[in-house]
Amino acid sequence: MSEILTVREVAAMLKINEKTAYKLVAKGEIPGFKVGGSWRFDKDEIEKWIHVKMSKHELPK
Repeated sequence: MSEILTVREVAAMLKINEKTAYKLVAKGEIPGFKVGGSWRFDKDEIEKWIHVKMSKHELPK
């Protein structure tokens, strides 16, 4: 099972502000889920999301 991260941990991982992380997950732009009233993130899913985003921005060779 993958590690579960908090908004603070995901924000640090992505090097963004916590408010930005909240906005992105609320819009469905990053994968997350709510436990009670708090957002949580599967670390493996966030890493996959990063790789997809990075591959879309690669320059053609």
